[in-house]
Amino acid sequence: MPTHGSLTKAGKVRGQTPKIEGRKRAGTHASLRNKSNFHKRLVLQRFPGQNKPGQRRRRR
Repeated sequence: MPTHGSLTKAGKVRGQTPKIEGRKRAGTHASLRNKSNFHKRLVLQRFPGQNKPGQRRRRR
């Protein structure tokens, strides 16, 4: 079975690129997230997700 290009060149570009460390992502604590969800849903009485009543459109 013929190949498209030689297998000796496989991974050439990936091997040449310099390694860059990913940035550290710090997520919110679960208690803070739960507190904000409680405030949004029960205190402000908002609906979660994209089902907000003011933005809902009718289907045809």
